[in-house]
Amino acid sequence: MTQVNPNYLQIENNYLFSKISKEKEKYINKHKKNDLIDLSIGDVTLPLSKSCIAGINKASLLLSDSKTFTGYPPSSGHDFLKEQIIKNDYINLNIQKDEIFIGDSSKSDISNILDIFKENITVALQDPVYPVYVDSNILRGNKIIYIDNLDTFLPCNEKIDIIYICSPNNPTGNVIKKDTLKKYIDYAIENNCLIFFDSAYEAFIQDENTVHSIYEVENSKKVAIEFRSYSKTAGFTPIRLSYTIVPKEINLNLSNSLTVSLNFLFKRMKDTKYNGPSFLSEYAIYNTYITNSKKELKDNINYYLENTKLLNDFFKTRNMSTTSNINSPYVWIKCNMPSWDYFYYLLENYMILGTPGIGFGKSGEGYFRFTGFSSRENTLEAIKRLEKIKPT
Repeated sequence: MTQVNPNYLQIENNYLFSKISKEKEKYINKHKKNDLIDLSIGDVTLPLSKSCIAGINKASLLLSDSKTFTGYPPSSGHDFLKEQIIKNDYINLNIQKDEIFIGDSSKSDISNILDIFKENITVALQDPVYPVYVDSNILRGNKIIYIDNLDTFLPCNEKIDIIYICSPNNPTGNVIKKDTLKKYIDYAIENNCLIFFDSAYEAFIQDENTVHSIYEVENSKKVAIEFRSYSKTAGFTPIRLSYTIVPKEINLNLSNSLTVSLNFLFKRMKDTKYNGPSFLSEYAIYNTYITNSKKELKDNINYYLENTKLLNDFFKTRNMSTTSNINSPYVWIKCNMPSWDYFYYLLENYMILGTPGIGFGKSGEGYFRFTGFSSRENTLEAIKRLEKIKPT
């Protein structure tokens, strides 16, 4: 019998959000009703924008005509969308079309890019952080070093191969300032390592003193790969679309002292493992760019940010420590008990689902995440229920 990859036995039995979904299902089956308010999984609730729907409809018409029908897309996506990404998202940042790889989710690219590197490398991750970073590196047998605070930490005692930076951070919502990011870029250049910069929530940034793209920082194209997603910025969780920027300036060392382009290897990986993004999804986003529908998408983002503010303001009145950030759709609170205990406490007593902080790393224990991605009605109802808890 073929042997299993032993690294699969090193990860948690259940993915964090799968476990929450199972607990939700158990509650509904036990109580024979669904009166839960789900503020756990960061899934959008507003419908797709009119410009996205118009783009899907236009794409459907194109596919219904033999003259405009298109089959398999390029593995890295169509140029018509890449041109708009450059024009709108990377103005004056000198990003080229062949440095853009359009895909179905940042989660996939963040995991699959590790196939390019040898096993047993050393990576530095924020703690707490999105659990996919952790699991995908465990599966590769990589050594993980945890960073509690990006503002005060720079790895120096051992060789780091990859530094992960998520800004705004999921779950805390904290952003990394430009001057701090410059220190990491300088370190990466000096120590011959890479930076994986996940900016899935960049559209939520309100702070003018931080960056939306790592490429706003000098010399970043020498060491940084950037991951972006339309899941939250355009509400694309049901139809999926993302892109990854892999600059051609990045070269990896080979054992014989030669180098090879990471851009070339990433494209080769895409060609091998991926048949390209959905034409319907690409055209939906393309239509938002060409019809200048940024305000329409921004209105949806502001709606979720207002939900977040309502939750943040409530927890402040209860003297519960929160990140109180303005750059994220998440509220990160100190719950003063083991986070899974707090999960079941809210579930059984107030019919509210959130996300235990321990699911994002050891430093998340004693903390809890709520999402602003629910409806305004559910957000207000959740606050009404939480008001029954005696202030600490």
